[in-house]
Amino acid sequence: MAAAEVSNKGVILKQFVTGCPTEDDLELVTGVVRLAVPPGSASVMVKNLYVSCDPYMRNRMSEHNEASYIEQFVPGEVLVLYHPKQGGSIWAPDFKSGDLVWGMSGCEEYTLITDPESLFKINHPELPLSYYTGVLGMAGLTAYAGFFDVSKPKQGDYVFISSASGAVGQLVGQLAKITGCYVVGSAGSDEKVNILKTKFGFDDAFNYKKEEDLNAALKRCFPQGIDIYFENVGGAMLAAVLPNMRMNGRITVCGMISQYNLEQPNGAPNLFCLVAKRIRMEGFMVLDYFGTYNKFEEEIAGYLKEGKISVVEDVAEGIENVSTALIGLFSRHNIGKQLVTIAHE
Repeated sequence: MAAAEVSNKGVILKQFVTGCPTEDDLELVTGVVRLAVPPGSASVMVKNLYVSCDPYMRNRMSEHNEASYIEQFVPGEVLVLYHPKQGGSIWAPDFKSGDLVWGMSGCEEYTLITDPESLFKINHPELPLSYYTGVLGMAGLTAYAGFFDVSKPKQGDYVFISSASGAVGQLVGQLAKITGCYVVGSAGSDEKVNILKTKFGFDDAFNYKKEEDLNAALKRCFPQGIDIYFENVGGAMLAAVLPNMRMNGRITVCGMISQYNLEQPNGAPNLFCLVAKRIRMEGFMVLDYFGTYNKFEEEIAGYLKEGKISVVEDVAEGIENVSTALIGLFSRHNIGKQLVTIAHE
C-alpha cells in the first residue's frame, strides 16, 4: 500500500534579521509530505509533538560573515530545532515505529530525519513529554553540564544566576540548592522573582528592572561576595558582577541574551577583576556533553520523581503560535521554559 500524503505545516525564516526580531520575520507555510522513508535508507519519519523555543535561536536568525558555533537558519526553509517527536515510518535499525525520541528536526508537523544517530530515545515516558524540551532535554543538559563540569561547585558556595527563571536558570538554581549552596537569582518581573523563591527554593532573588544600581543589589544579596556566577545575560549585569566576585571565583558563560539583538555588542568593563581576583571565566557548549546524556537523564528523572526538582513551563498551543512564542522569548515575556505543543499523542 502506498504511503499516505498529508499536509505538513511549518515555520520558515523569511529573511535574515538585524536588531530585534518580529513576527513578520517568520511565516507559517503549508506543504505536503509522504509518510514514508526510502527503502533501505537509515532514515526516520517523525511526527513532531512539541517545539522548543530557546535563546540560542536568535543567533541563527542573523547572517554571519564568520563561522558561528552553529549553522544559521536558511531564509525560505523550515527552522531546525531541538524537540520531542514520535517515530512513524522507520528503516533505522535502532528504532521502531512508535518510539518516542528527542533531537534536532524541523519546526513542522512531520520531518524526515536522515541522521537518526543524532536522536535520543526518551527513557522516561511516564514523565511529561514536554519535559524533553527543557529539564530533560537540551536546556536541562546545558544547566547540568555548565554547573557541575564548568562551575565545579562546592557545598557552601555563594551562587548567582542571571535570567534565573528561564529553562536553564531554574534548573541551575535547584541543582545548586541540592549541592548545598546559597543561591540568588535575578529575573525581569516580580512574578518571576516570587517563583524563584517559592517554587524553586532560591534563598533570595531580585527584579533587575527595579534596581537602580545593580552593583548595590548584588552587594545587598552577597555581602561576602559571589563564588559562582552562572552567566545568561551579559552587558550591565556582567559588569556589576565582576567587582562582587570572590577570590578564585568562577564565571560560567552560558549565554548573553542582552546582547543578541544589538548590532554592536556592549563592551565589558571591569575585566581586570579577572586578574586581581584570580577569577576563572569559561564558556561552554552543550553539544560537547551529548555523550553524557544518559547519566544526566537518569539523575534528573530521579530528582523529578522524588520531588527535589520543580518545573515551570510556558506552553503555547498549535504550530500557528510558534512565531508569537519565539519572539516573546526574546522580549522575555515567558515565565519558565517556553514551548509550543504541535500535536498530542
